[in-house]
Amino acid sequence: MPITYTSGEQIEVYRFSVPVTIGVPLVAIFFQAFVPRQLPFFSIFDFPLLITIFFAMARRNPISGLLTGAAIGLLQDMLGPYPIGIYGIAKTVVGYGASSLGSKLDVENAGSRLLVTLGFYLVHQAVFFTVARGMVNLNMNWSWRHDILAGLANGIVGMALYFALDRFKQRA
Repeated sequence: MPITYTSGEQIEVYRFSVPVTIGVPLVAIFFQAFVPRQLPFFSIFDFPLLITIFFAMARRNPISGLLTGAAIGLLQDMLGPYPIGIYGIAKTVVGYGASSLGSKLDVENAGSRLLVTLGFYLVHQAVFFTVARGMVNLNMNWSWRHDILAGLANGIVGMALYFALDRFKQRA
């Protein structure tokens, strides 16, 4: 599972059709909002985060990743129990970071996708916790063990999801 540095000439930048760009995040957000209510086990997965990471790494444009993360996060805030803006801020940071990292590393193989997803899951949780606790004054507790295990679970699901979504990529 080597993570290799790629030069500027080797980087493939992808775009997506409008139905995929709008439809896939909406499906992920609605899935995240409604399925864990019926099946509580699914609350460990953050599908909007996985979609944010996928689109940001594929487009490899920090501004695009930032806007994608902000839009997905704010939509998730509207359907979730937390004040509007918490997921928006966390996913904006992740979208920017994933797109910036996607232009520097080979993010097309399974090992790097797993590690990138695990890393950005932990970044997302840290930003979410900081904003929720520090700015909104919510009473939350941090659990490294839970977050690392949830990050690994999201990384494994993310790998499968990313390979399924790869077929929608179009070369820019």
